[in-house]
Amino acid sequence: MAPGTARSRRALPLGRAFVTTGGGHRVAYVEAGDGPDLVLIHGALMTLEDMWLGPMQALARHFHVVAVDRPGHGASTRGRLSAASPWRQAEILGDAIDALGLRRPVVVGHSFGGAVALSLGMGRPERIAGVLALAPIAFPELRLEQVLFGPRSVPVSGDALAQGAAASVDPLLLPLLWRAMFLPQPMPEAFAAQFPFGWARRPEAMIANGEDAVALWQGLTRSAFSYAGCRAAVHIIAGDADLVVNPRLHGRTAARLIPGARFENLEGVGHMLHHVRVEAVVEAARALAGRSTQAMPPQPLRFGGTDAPKPQPFVHTRDEA
Repeated sequence: MAPGTARSRRALPLGRAFVTTGGGHRVAYVEAGDGPDLVLIHGALMTLEDMWLGPMQALARHFHVVAVDRPGHGASTRGRLSAASPWRQAEILGDAIDALGLRRPVVVGHSFGGAVALSLGMGRPERIAGVLALAPIAFPELRLEQVLFGPRSVPVSGDALAQGAAASVDPLLLPLLWRAMFLPQPMPEAFAAQFPFGWARRPEAMIANGEDAVALWQGLTRSAFSYAGCRAAVHIIAGDADLVVNPRLHGRTAARLIPGARFENLEGVGHMLHHVRVEAVVEAARALAGRSTQAMPPQPLRFGGTDAPKPQPFVHTRDEA
């Protein structure tokens, strides 16, 4: 089944709880599990369902896991032309972590979310247990998403462009991009069936992705000059078959600049490694939390939040004739 079509287009987003930071930002999240706190941050063109369908439930056997929608994505709010930088998003999510009462969580971020997680580690190292960056984008470069979505960041004309593209270009373009993210592995059937593609490609979400893409230059330049002073424990995992983010340029180089950082290469694995090698993510997260890497009995899952879901949380409706 193609993503964004047929049943998958009708997938409703996962039930969420919300926390409002002192700065007035409303951050959506879901949580599960018991144990040390851990935060999951999704990447570009995604929502927190990416983490739910990936490593979240495996991590929840060892951690209390909170998956968030990044500001401006999913159900989390942000103003126009604000909070696009990974550093600003790190500040907002750091405030949300404090508001939720999480205690020194392991922060796990994928792709753009990896850049946010690293920014959080550099900005608030004393408030977290460590950063696990999965296929992170770490240095400024010309990116395809800057070309495809950057024009939508322009006020007025960008809004009109996003509305027009939502009805014409995006239904054809985005399914190709979502598939390409997983290469050389295929998109998992469960992801294709359950991820809320239609909701993730709303015009507002595409505007946010455009703003994020434009903000990468400034944000990652700041990061590049800050890695050497990072005081947080950092573990970076990347697949050497990643077609989206060059692992040698980004993950490996960042690990060399960050004091004490560990870089882990996964042979033959693409960008969406957190779906392909869940066990590597769990092992690295447990190591960062200071826990033994020996197998431990799984803990019962705890689901929380105002309207947080039980297992099998996705609801589908039939396409109307």
